[in-house]
Amino acid sequence: MYKVDNGHQISFYDFNQSCGMQLDTSNEWVILADRIPWDVCEKMYAEMFPSKTGHPALPVRVALGSLIIKQRKRLSDRDLVKEIKESPYLQYFIGFTRFQKEEPFTAPALVYFRKRIDVDFLATVNDMILERSTPTKEHDKDNENARAKQASEAPDEYGNIGTQILDATVSPSNIRYPQDFSLTNEAREKLEAMIDGFHNAFHPWKKPRTYRRTARKEFLELSKSKKKSAKKIRAYLRRDLERIRRDMGYIEQYLQAGYELSESDMVMYETIQELYRQQKYMFDNKTHTVENRIVSLSQPYIRPIVRGKTKTPVEFGAKYDVSIDENGHARLEKIDFDPYNESTIFIDAIERYHKRTGHYPKRVLVDKIYRTRDNLRFCKDHHIEISGPKLGRPAEGKPKVSKDERQDEKDRIEVERFFSLDKRRNGAGLIMTKLSDTTLNTIALTILVTNLFATSANTFFVLYFMDCGNGLKQQHFIEIDPAA
Repeated sequence: MYKVDNGHQISFYDFNQSCGMQLDTSNEWVILADRIPWDVCEKMYAEMFPSKTGHPALPVRVALGSLIIKQRKRLSDRDLVKEIKESPYLQYFIGFTRFQKEEPFTAPALVYFRKRIDVDFLATVNDMILERSTPTKEHDKDNENARAKQASEAPDEYGNIGTQILDATVSPSNIRYPQDFSLTNEAREKLEAMIDGFHNAFHPWKKPRTYRRTARKEFLELSKSKKKSAKKIRAYLRRDLERIRRDMGYIEQYLQAGYELSESDMVMYETIQELYRQQKYMFDNKTHTVENRIVSLSQPYIRPIVRGKTKTPVEFGAKYDVSIDENGHARLEKIDFDPYNESTIFIDAIERYHKRTGHYPKRVLVDKIYRTRDNLRFCKDHHIEISGPKLGRPAEGKPKVSKDERQDEKDRIEVERFFSLDKRRNGAGLIMTKLSDTTLNTIALTILVTNLFATSANTFFVLYFMDCGNGLKQQHFIEIDPAA
């Protein structure tokens, strides 16, 4: 159930601070509170609650605002509740009418916030924020000459104008680095715990021997050895796979006899079955590649994504594409756990730019992976300049780089700066959530937060005092648009 607040959104002067104190108008949370269209968000949020009965849910400003604070300050759920409890600025940001000393909600409520506020919801809010914002301060500072030149340009003969940058990255999830012998050991231990649960609770049969002490000793001996040769690992995997097969046989006997696993154990058991199939296939075929490879039992949806970076050649998390327009505004184009080829989203991203602005960009800045024949043909048909070298074998000798090509490479760095800020400052560098949908929602939220704080960085306020008579003056502020 959800009750829509028909009253007006609170203003700066509606907030009742204790002891007659007044909030600082230059505080970033006071400024950001007016950047988000809370009234539109509330209408979209209310549609998620079709039932008219039950306990009313917390307002969308509390839910979305709390998640924004959490990502910006990079807090745990419990620490976030404490932080909001102690700060009047944060309470104002999430829509409270006065400062209160009680906790606004419990930490487990944030799980439901993350589930309800999904990728589509956040993408819509992100678009509304960007429509109401000016070019970002960082984009203006580092691309001043290029943007000044572009602003003076008129649309070309085909009506194209502007720039779009496309690139992909991965936000790694918080999992242990996957090793085959470590995964099989974890699977074996979980199967043994399921067998113990059967016999400790109600099973009348004699408990089978699992030789867990011997298996544990072998695992520690391998994991602590300084040199883990391929021969040692393969010998351990052969024994561990046999143990897993035997333990799964025991559980199958229990299930056929009419006993049931709990819901969580059944999900884990099915994951272990798939893990065993994959590991057995790789062991028998002497390979390290298998389709939809499981790298974490607790988060089986995560896939290894080869990035080719020197520091981290393979990353484990969700892969996503981001586009940045000529104003420095970033949008999420695609996100998935599967290692898709980013060149496949190129045309869709350009078409969304056309739908949003009414024209195609004059140039698109991408790396070489986007320069496929289909994408090049699309750009040629729509008279779009695309950066990067030509297809085919490079010319002999050192190729000459033109001035425009050097400028394209400089401007394309904007997306790398966005990724760096998103990961270092707003939590995209390590995703702590455990569910697949909340992981995707968290990544989409980090993009919104990065945009929100970037667009608010170039907001200026002029303060003045109004004479109220009797020697009293009331403080007011006016927002100044730097683009005006």
